Amino acid sequence: MTTLTVAGALNELNASRFVVAGALAPALHSIRASRLVARPGLVEVHADPVRFRAVADPRGRSLHLGCGAALCNLRLSAAQVGYEPVVRLLPDRGHPTLLAQVRLVGPHRSRPSERLLYAASLRPLPARQPYGDQRPPAPVLQELAEAARLAGATLHCLPRSGGPQTAVITTPGDGPAAWLRAGQALQSLLLHGAVRAVSVSFLHEVSGVPGALDALAPGDTPQIVLQLARTGL
Repeated sequence: MTTLTVAGALNELNASRFVVAGALAPALHSIRASRLVARPGLVEVHADPVRFRAVADPRGRSLHLGCGAALCNLRLSAAQVGYEPVVRLLPDRGHPTLLAQVRLVGPHRSRPSERLLYAASLRPLPARQPYGDQRPPAPVLQELAEAARLAGATLHCLPRSGGPQTAVITTPGDGPAAWLRAGQALQSLLLHGAVRAVSVSFLHEVSGVPGALDALAPGDTPQIVLQLARTGL
């Protein structure tokens, strides 16, 4: 049965619930900072106030990164049901805990690459993984850079002298929308890494990483530092 057939067999609310269930994969622990609500034809992403710790995260940055990761999973889950996800960030100024809406339009026939990434999202991906000592091949790094771009971010690879490749996810500007985009980019890179035998270790804080700020364009804000290494041939 194709995804288009599945989509035609579901009403709007059931499709939304199916997408939510598929997005609750255990890929990144901080996804649990979000609360997903199914509506007819759309899914809402809310910040979970119970998970918000004002002392440790006064601006809610980590919270938004985790909710951005959930958005990435939502988009993949929607594709499996046969719907094209249309994402709107921060849709209602009067409801600051409503971080995004994902409207399900279509039909959409899932591509093999989407199915591979969705399968990877069903497997736990530790927040920090052990990594090897070889830089990923240039074509794989280009694929990761494209994945970050599609999420609204940029992946900068820093100069290296050996060992894993250090990279930085940046966004144009800073603030809640930028954090959501960075979270989507991070989750996408974790899943692409799982598919391409690349380990991804990351830090939310960029300060203190040599060279992290040197190659940035004016207006770029560094969000996440990554260590990328090939784990298989």
